[in-house]
Amino acid sequence: MFTGIIEELGSVRSIEERGENARIVIDARIVTEGTNHGDSIAVNGVCLTALDIHDGSFAADVSRETLQRSTLGSLKPGTRVNLERAVTPQTRLGGHMVQGHVDARGAFVSVEDHGESWTVRFAFPPDIARYLVFKGSVAVEGISLTVANLAEDYFEVAIIPKTWEVTNLSQLKPGDGVNLEVDVIGKYVERLLAFR
Repeated sequence: MFTGIIEELGSVRSIEERGENARIVIDARIVTEGTNHGDSIAVNGVCLTALDIHDGSFAADVSRETLQRSTLGSLKPGTRVNLERAVTPQTRLGGHMVQGHVDARGAFVSVEDHGESWTVRFAFPPDIARYLVFKGSVAVEGISLTVANLAEDYFEVAIIPKTWEVTNLSQLKPGDGVNLEVDVIGKYVERLLAFR
């Protein structure tokens, strides 16, 4: 589990295709500190298992399912990625409960610069619309965000300078795909009500 508070902006060093799967190597300094072989690291909001951990880099195997469901299949060497280590019992839960299980791919639509803040718009597919709530939580590229405006096919979030600075949001261009994870609580409530 993660909190959606990004610890570091890493960089893809290499991607090696392995049949329908892939192995990615990511340059990172902060998230490799204290990380052991087999620990979880969220990469753009996707929970991956850290392998071949060195000072300044780690590798992760990515399955066919993950490559198809998320935007990890479109990564290239040099791409900047949001990184977060899994929570520990001592971690402050500054964001919300993020599992690292991508529900859908969305798209970056636009950004409006307000000087010291930004309003960012993301399009989403219809199958996750019922889980998005005005002032509710959503993870975009692994970042815990609050829905500030909600329409039929897009939502907007307000971004503060710290988030703009330490994540890959500032590098997105219109049409770029993004990983979306809705708040898990809504999915559990829906499933429980289905059995009433």
